[in-house]
Amino acid sequence: MRVVLGIGCDRGAAPETVAEAVRIALGEADLDPAAVAAVASIDLKRDEPALHALARARGWPLVWYPAARLAAIPVPHPSEAVRRHTGTPAVAEAAALSRAHATAADLIIEKRRWRGEDGRNATVSIARLSE
Repeated sequence: MRVVLGIGCDRGAAPETVAEAVRIALGEADLDPAAVAAVASIDLKRDEPALHALARARGWPLVWYPAARLAAIPVPHPSEAVRRHTGTPAVAEAAALSRAHATAADLIIEKRRWRGEDGRNATVSIARLSE
């Protein structure tokens, strides 16, 4: 099985915070990192060093989506706070589903938030890739 990671994070989150959130989510899903086909996020995070560090370290391609595209994807855990900051009610779930060409039924891990030692949050969702 191949999967897509949808990731959102606070601006300036440490690479360790994002990596730990991903490690925990993959462990919860009992997935090996080799199962990851791509990492997806909102285009507002295109310059986020932690996301680039994760992708570079693992050799995972990064895919970016505009808020309008993410906002059009039905997700189980929309957030008004996320909508106020990004223009979409979901980043991690919607990005994973968009790249996986999937529906909410294909979420293996719904939105999981992790607060790192840096005090910043990272959110991870995992969707089964529809091949």
